[in-house]
Amino acid sequence: MRLLPPAPGGPRRNQPGHLRPCGPALLLLLLLLLGGCLGASRAAAGSRRPNVVLLLTDDQDEVLGGMTPLKKTKALIGEMGMTFSSAYVPSALCCPSRASILTGKYPHNHHVVNNTLEGNCSSKSWQKIQEPNTFPAILRSMCGYQTFFAGKYLNEYGAPDAGGLEHVPLGWSYWYALEKNSKYYNYTLSINGKARKHGENYSVDYLTDVLANISLGFLDYKSNSEPFFMMISTPAPHSPWTAAPQYQKTFQNVFAPRNKNFNIHGTNKHWLIRQAKTPMTNSSIQFLDNAFRKRWQTLLSVDDLVEKLVKRLEFNGELNNTYIFYTSDNGYHTGQFSLPIDKRQLYEFDIKVPLLVRGPGIKPNQTSKMLVANIDLGPTILDIAGYNLNKTQMDGMSLLPILKGARNLTWRSDVLVEYQGEGRDVTDPTCPSLSPGVSQCFPDCVCEDAYNNTYACVRTMSARWNLQYCEFDDQEVFVEVYNLTADPDQITNIAKSIDPELLGKMNYRLMMLQSCSGPTCRTPGVFDPGYRFDPRLMFSNQGSVRTRRFSKHPL
Repeated sequence: MRLLPPAPGGPRRNQPGHLRPCGPALLLLLLLLLGGCLGASRAAAGSRRPNVVLLLTDDQDEVLGGMTPLKKTKALIGEMGMTFSSAYVPSALCCPSRASILTGKYPHNHHVVNNTLEGNCSSKSWQKIQEPNTFPAILRSMCGYQTFFAGKYLNEYGAPDAGGLEHVPLGWSYWYALEKNSKYYNYTLSINGKARKHGENYSVDYLTDVLANISLGFLDYKSNSEPFFMMISTPAPHSPWTAAPQYQKTFQNVFAPRNKNFNIHGTNKHWLIRQAKTPMTNSSIQFLDNAFRKRWQTLLSVDDLVEKLVKRLEFNGELNNTYIFYTSDNGYHTGQFSLPIDKRQLYEFDIKVPLLVRGPGIKPNQTSKMLVANIDLGPTILDIAGYNLNKTQMDGMSLLPILKGARNLTWRSDVLVEYQGEGRDVTDPTCPSLSPGVSQCFPDCVCEDAYNNTYACVRTMSARWNLQYCEFDDQEVFVEVYNLTADPDQITNIAKSIDPELLGKMNYRLMMLQSCSGPTCRTPGVFDPGYRFDPRLMFSNQGSVRTRRFSKHPL
């Protein structure tokens, strides 16, 4: 397909805004004017800066086998590069997590707290304050990259109160964005600010395939004088789980995993988990099994997309100079602790995601156990482009030294996970026996969220410890702690049995991370040799552990 003109404000060929090939001296001068996206010696040598592709799926878990259907993706990206076995999101919900990817910041710094305009999802405030400082905007304005986006952006993108589909975020040369949330048919795309409706004809409308074709078109018709960045954001495996026709009968004998925390009561957990009915009804189990199967079916088209993309890059002679990242915006659960289907919870199945990377200088068949988060993607991609990360206010760290096999690397031992629950302060009419404020309720009154399902966690890993410490903002000031070495399914909350001194240190570390910004988000964690702890900061006159309270209002 022929690529449409760039987004308004983006480069146009044969016009002053479009970069042309230039000699080493002019290239060096240009790079210095753009902010020094490459070291002088490399720029003077005239070497071509790497391209970058970021593939982002929607609600794809890692813990419950979410990568199993993606055989081509694992072979073409994972086996040809590095797989991260400990990759996390700072918030297990689409819009806050996607905002963290784009900004390299924790939710308390980008202020997107849920999927609504009121929660700052694609709001006017987001557009004014955060969008100009996203890593694609920096790549475009400071590093001279062509930037291409296709797929789901943020859940409220295209809302009339947020500028409609005419709004094209700063920094994107080519813009093909889905209006609002994931769909497969009957959707509208913003094509560089102009609406294009799609129907339900598979050959021309199935969104995953449309994104593949648009992306291949970009690779064929882009400028060859600039490096490029592509972000392809598929609807799969998000609901409504509509698979391509050729895949709708696959995985007929597949069921949601019956792991140790499947369909058991969430004893000693937050009240929202405790309210789930155990055992689940037969209808709920049938529903989640069907959802699990359909989710896998939708991912087969993503697998095809990845194969087409890699083959086209290879055919065009660009594969060896291109980094390809594959990840998801959050995990997902299907029956764990008797919660039928959703995300939003603090447990591994919701906050842990796949992350596979291949590219120049990355050895094949590598697995990294380093603790990483999606706030690291922006810094990593800017680092690949040669941008000085000290000029950003990002909370994350560049993964490039890990990808290149650096030894004796000083790395973090913890990351922050934070979530502000959604729900109205009224009783759900379908579940009058439950307290006000619940949401995402199933017919049997099992609710997946509530306005006070508001928590923050420190997920920490070191040579000796594999822990998660969480606090809730509710009347209980509830605390959950898990030792994932002994209890990987997070069944036993050890908050009341763990060493009080360690509990205090984790509490203090959580307070520090919740107020961190930029470099302070990368200070030593509790199990780092450089960690400093003053126990006097942790205890009130009554001798109880002091906990940090959360705001009950959107940030």
